[in-house]
Amino acid sequence: MQAVKIRSLKKNDRDWLKQFMIDAWGSEKVVSRGVIHEAWLLPGFMTSIGKDLAGIVTYNIQGDQCEIVTLDSMIKNSGAAWANIQAVIDAARKKGCRRLWLITTNDNLQAIKYYQKRGFTIAAIHCNAIENSRKLKPQIPHLGMDGIPIRDEIEFEMML
Repeated sequence: MQAVKIRSLKKNDRDWLKQFMIDAWGSEKVVSRGVIHEAWLLPGFMTSIGKDLAGIVTYNIQGDQCEIVTLDSMIKNSGAAWANIQAVIDAARKKGCRRLWLITTNDNLQAIKYYQKRGFTIAAIHCNAIENSRKLKPQIPHLGMDGIPIRDEIEFEMML
């Protein structure tokens, strides 16, 4: 397998990224903990393997905390997602962040396993938080992966 290459998102990636997020997430906006993010405008990284796009991550730094806002992996089990997370960890540390965190939903069992295997811990479960998120982003479906109702936000963290 070819090596994973990573680079920062650039200004000329923004229009493409906005459309990608609309297609993948139903909107260019992402809601976490009641905050609307224009994720396509956030800093981030993209990975490639050969000529193929392998993954994208966006993040937001507030004070000494860094939130991973979006993480997409196009080539499963390639190491691209972890390379993107590592790049965010490095960027967050350079900015003096002490905590890296992210939100996933209760239906995303694959992500729940993935983050725990990589050293993230469950910091909180925000029961029924998606009900409020749908008021900000109505595109959030009611049923998620495997037909599981999407209700709760699960907050993962990693201390840096």
